[in-house]
Amino acid sequence: MMKPKSTWQWIGLIGGGLIALLVVAFVVLYGIGTARANQHYDISVTVPPIPNDAAAIVRGEHIANSFGICKNCHGEDLGGRLEFDIPGLLTIPTPNLTAGKGGVGAYYTDADWVRAIRHGVGHDGRPLFFMLSQAFNEWSDADVGALIAYLKQIPPVDNELPARNFAALGRVMMGTGMVPPVAVDLIDHTAPPPAAPDPGETAAYGAYLTHTCTECHGTQFNGKPFGPPGEEVPSPNLTPGGELATWSEAQFIQTLRSGVTPRGKALSLDMPWVSYGRMSDEELKAVWLYLQSLPALPQGG
Repeated sequence: MMKPKSTWQWIGLIGGGLIALLVVAFVVLYGIGTARANQHYDISVTVPPIPNDAAAIVRGEHIANSFGICKNCHGEDLGGRLEFDIPGLLTIPTPNLTAGKGGVGAYYTDADWVRAIRHGVGHDGRPLFFMLSQAFNEWSDADVGALIAYLKQIPPVDNELPARNFAALGRVMMGTGMVPPVAVDLIDHTAPPPAAPDPGETAAYGAYLTHTCTECHGTQFNGKPFGPPGEEVPSPNLTPGGELATWSEAQFIQTLRSGVTPRGKALSLDMPWVSYGRMSDEELKAVWLYLQSLPALPQGG
């Protein structure tokens, strides 16, 4: 007769089985994360007219400086920087947009610029991480064309950044969904470009200018969990149901220009207030009107 297994033998069998399951899970999640990081997107684009007149270039520069928040990630000279570098997890640079050494401007075609800005896909067909293309996709042909016109003539900056890389644990995190969805998966790539409302102190124009705000404050502008996994905090509620109900238009504009709220609280550096503060008085008044027109919602997140 077979001797019954001892307690330690059972513990060994169960422990070995659990280890085997963990190994299988690691391999599966690693594979999912690798596929996600390297997925190729074949997206055909329609290139809008790219102007070369001074007025359009000035408009493009204004977009990059202000509500486009390009310089918040790519640097004041748009030469790029190492945005995320976590040893053992991932390395993600924000690209050098100029035509200098290491810059995409040296080889990007007009179609490449459109694909990156509107669709979140790079020159190699891979997804661009932490790129707000789901917001930029809401811009008009005229504004996208003006931005590209500006980017094509900015001074070259020599800045060769490390390649994007996901370590094994980083790929597993991607496989679990801990890394946020990439913009390319959030966009209807067949939708026609929207028309921009006429500039002016109107809620409609304010709505057009706030597409990038939804990334942190949510599509209803009442806040959502923000921050690294496990460290999320609610982003502020921008509807009349939040603190802005006690602000005036002048205080709102002053806050975005100074980075300090009416209560004397400094805005988080995660909030690109320097960029938004470069918007014109007319634009900021339009944004204020739009936010005030929203339903008063409780704090989200």
